[in-house]
Amino acid sequence: MKKRYSVGSTILTVFFALLSLLWLFPIFEVLINSFKSNAWVNLDAFALPNAESFVGFANYIKGMTFGNYPFLMSVLYSLMITVISVILILLCCSMTAWYIARVDSKFSRVFYYLCLFSMIVPFQMVMFTLTFTADRLSLNTPWTIPIVYLGFGAGLAIFMFVGFVKGLPLEIEEAAAIDGCGPFRTFFSVVLPMLKPTMISVGILQTMWVWNDFLLPYLVLDRTKYMTIPIHVQYLKGSYGTVDLGATMAVIMLSIIPIIVLYLFCQKHIIKGVAAGAVKG
Repeated sequence: MKKRYSVGSTILTVFFALLSLLWLFPIFEVLINSFKSNAWVNLDAFALPNAESFVGFANYIKGMTFGNYPFLMSVLYSLMITVISVILILLCCSMTAWYIARVDSKFSRVFYYLCLFSMIVPFQMVMFTLTFTADRLSLNTPWTIPIVYLGFGAGLAIFMFVGFVKGLPLEIEEAAAIDGCGPFRTFFSVVLPMLKPTMISVGILQTMWVWNDFLLPYLVLDRTKYMTIPIHVQYLKGSYGTVDLGATMAVIMLSIIPIIVLYLFCQKHIIKGVAAGAVKG
């Protein structure tokens, strides 16, 4: 039985290792094409750089200096929107999930189901009314669009937080109340530290979503003033709609490197947090 299990595990390991290469292949293609001239990218996108096609870091320099909008401003806006949005989602959704898990009422149950329902509503159904509402409420700036992200990210975050909070021992919170802690102090001093695994997991998932999101900033933000990195990539065009694919690949590579590094360092926390939120409760 042990030998059979070992052989089966080895086969599955090899299979999934080969399968993972399919997911890594597009990233590898972006990387190699970011070092090739535009003509060679169009000629053979799958070929490795050679003496004729290799241009060094010229594509990266061109991608960062192309057009009238500086690339560093796009990085700044993407970073600011991502940080503010993730902080809002973590703080507001963890508090909401704690209330839903601890208060057994019709309101909390209905609110929880509405949050779950928001996860299955396609964005295309609400994007036109969302654009109109964002303009009317002045949510079309990098400082206010995190409120919109909070609404869209709340469903998944609350779902994960509620599953984890239900597994926490209620006796600890009761002991804090006996010691004189109010609801806010109980949450921030007792509950919040115990939510660390799910906080990290939700934070990383939301960071990857907000950082790479194109459609929501494209619809809501004033593109003449504010551009995130995905929007900046979209505008790497020359006259008559021509696109420098080499420079585009370079900018795409610059945009995905931070997320790849973040995921590699925190992947164990993602798995731990998802498992904790799914099993408990």
